[in-house]
Amino acid sequence: MAHQARINTVVESLTRGPRNVVFPQKNGQVQPVSEVFGQNVFTRTEMAKMLPKPVYKTFIQTLKGKSTIDKVTADAIAHAAKVWSIERGATHFTHWFQPLNDSTAEKHDSFLTLKSSFVDGSEVVTAIDTFSGSQLLQSEPDASSFPSGGMRSTFEARGYTVWDTKSPMFIQEGPHGTSVLYIPSVFISYNGEALDEKSVLLRSSEVLERVALEVLNAIEPKDSDSRSELVYTTLGTEQEYFLIDRSLYTLRPDLKITGRTLIGGLPPRHQQLEDHYFGKIPTRVLSAISECELELAKLGVPIKTRHNEVAPAQFEVAPIFEEALLAVDHNLLTMDVLHRVAHRHKLKVLFHEKPFQGVNGSGKHCNWSMSTDKGDNLLDPSSTPETNYRFLIFLVATLKAVLDHGDLLRAGIASASNDHRLGAQEAPPGIISAFLGSQLTEVLDAVEENRPVNYGAAGLEFQHVRVKGTVLDLKVANLPPISRDLTDRNRTSPFAFTGNKFEFRAVGSKQSPSFPMTLLNSAVAKALTEILADLNELKGDKPVASVDEQLQVIRKYIKLTKAVRFEGDNYSDEWVQEAAKRGLANITKSPAAFERLLRKENVDMLKEVGVFSDAELNSRYHILMEKYAKDITIEAQTMITMIIQQVLPAAFEYRRNLAEAASFMKTVGVESSPEVDLLNELTPIVGTLQKDITALKYLMVDLLKVDDIVELANACCEQVLPKMGAIRELADKLERNVADKLWPLPKYTELFLNI
Repeated sequence: MAHQARINTVVESLTRGPRNVVFPQKNGQVQPVSEVFGQNVFTRTEMAKMLPKPVYKTFIQTLKGKSTIDKVTADAIAHAAKVWSIERGATHFTHWFQPLNDSTAEKHDSFLTLKSSFVDGSEVVTAIDTFSGSQLLQSEPDASSFPSGGMRSTFEARGYTVWDTKSPMFIQEGPHGTSVLYIPSVFISYNGEALDEKSVLLRSSEVLERVALEVLNAIEPKDSDSRSELVYTTLGTEQEYFLIDRSLYTLRPDLKITGRTLIGGLPPRHQQLEDHYFGKIPTRVLSAISECELELAKLGVPIKTRHNEVAPAQFEVAPIFEEALLAVDHNLLTMDVLHRVAHRHKLKVLFHEKPFQGVNGSGKHCNWSMSTDKGDNLLDPSSTPETNYRFLIFLVATLKAVLDHGDLLRAGIASASNDHRLGAQEAPPGIISAFLGSQLTEVLDAVEENRPVNYGAAGLEFQHVRVKGTVLDLKVANLPPISRDLTDRNRTSPFAFTGNKFEFRAVGSKQSPSFPMTLLNSAVAKALTEILADLNELKGDKPVASVDEQLQVIRKYIKLTKAVRFEGDNYSDEWVQEAAKRGLANITKSPAAFERLLRKENVDMLKEVGVFSDAELNSRYHILMEKYAKDITIEAQTMITMIIQQVLPAAFEYRRNLAEAASFMKTVGVESSPEVDLLNELTPIVGTLQKDITALKYLMVDLLKVDDIVELANACCEQVLPKMGAIRELADKLERNVADKLWPLPKYTELFLNI
């Protein structure tokens, strides 16, 4: 019966056409994306139209940190937001926040209010729509029901969501033509501790922006027209994911419960032909992605690219880079919209970092930089990086951050799911290093040694760096010359410089970018603080540091950060040995990574820059350990159920069929050795699997009695995962040997190829 359901589902998936999506039309043609972009966002432009000028001016001053929102201002903004959203079908509003569980949270409140009055001694109730400034500014969800790492007890339920004024409100379209007004918010406890991802991201952004501006003021003349008044971090998140048929997904308990396949072997053809990457996007998938892009455009999310990724059924979308705080919100929106739209197309999106063993997993490459209000990218090398001292200062500051707190960055991307991807010859290893490319490496070497840059020594046949790199001659008459970028790409590096930004490639596909970006911002802020102190000491009472003084500081940090720079293959065993010589940590498992959150140097730094308190940091540590342990225990219990209820019964039935066939052949005098051979091959696998799954079952009974969450997490890592790996190997052998008509679970071939 299970096999028949599988076959029926496969047939259904093959006959299912793409969903018909009607795009907005104008003059009989599809409207340009630019004309629908941001139409569901309460932008500053909309606010300026709808608010009195004094109120709007106060709001802008608030964004700049020069004012606070009073009751009059809050009420005026709330009224304008209500009118704007109701015109677009909104019936409810919600404070949208990021609790410490890698997801978003929301509670919908209706605009509806009943107003009582008395006429001729009788009460008259009138229904009206209201939305006050106090409702805009804060709400009060139950803090005890979200992860808090011990900061909140069950009886200490009060927590607050507070409007994040830097992120615009927006509406999400719902059923029956209605919509909901979303208010991006932070989530704090009754005592003010951060209970979410966004609060600490805001803190880290502010401290980095402040110290970066101080560094600029120390090296730029006060009368310079290009002198900056504001610095902000920028971010672009490349979101990878898998799409599979939802009907097949429903037949895989492991995918439904854990997000990954706990058993299942590779088909003969998967990604080895290297023909899926940048291949033609399947029609059904393209239909879903197109609808997703339309919804995201209305939400102001600037999706720029879409393409097939390396593994079968794997894809990627990437946005135009934005201010980091907004980019994080937009990434979470992207994941949410992908999930909802895929459902409409009878597809299932998988954000797990390793849903399928043996093929590439998914990451979320975070492209990070710093920019000014003058439009300058502080990590842009320009045409002459060797004399662009501002660029060099911010470059070495970032390298110093990675050197001093690489283990902290490793902790920021650790999870039970990302462990399957990191270091698997497809993603960066557990060693956090930085890649600059041969050209920038030569620039740093030349600056350190106080000599001219020799690009020829870097293996490059040119003597001058151009804004877009060098001109490449393709030696074909009818092809135009193209510009070569400043650096090559090193896909094995966890933290690679890619032209005018750093690409943090180790971030997991399903995690929020908030935490890793918070840690990166904090570490860079600390490094810039040290550089600022050196600059101030050298320049003394002078308004700005001289070129020689800047070079002195730059050379100091070039020397200090050499150990963290690596230009080779990060997948190689040689790098593991070399990294150990350099003193770089090689952290392969999440529990060990989480311990680095409590390393004294990391704790001191995070407290010094004002991003975490002791209580908040300890809370994070315990939440991450608990989440890791829960993920593994859920996977183990799911595997136990699947093996006992599905895999072993299929093997038993096939074994009985073989035995009956062999017995029948013997009774009619026919040689039965093929059946006997298969039976002899199958029986020890079944016996070992039965024994191993029983051992895992009893182990889980014992572990679930463990109260210490750190002990449980380490036991899951050291005891449970190895047993699950051995069980999977046996189950996959059975999948290859048991008759297909008896196998109850959709196989990788069906999951990969039926979209």
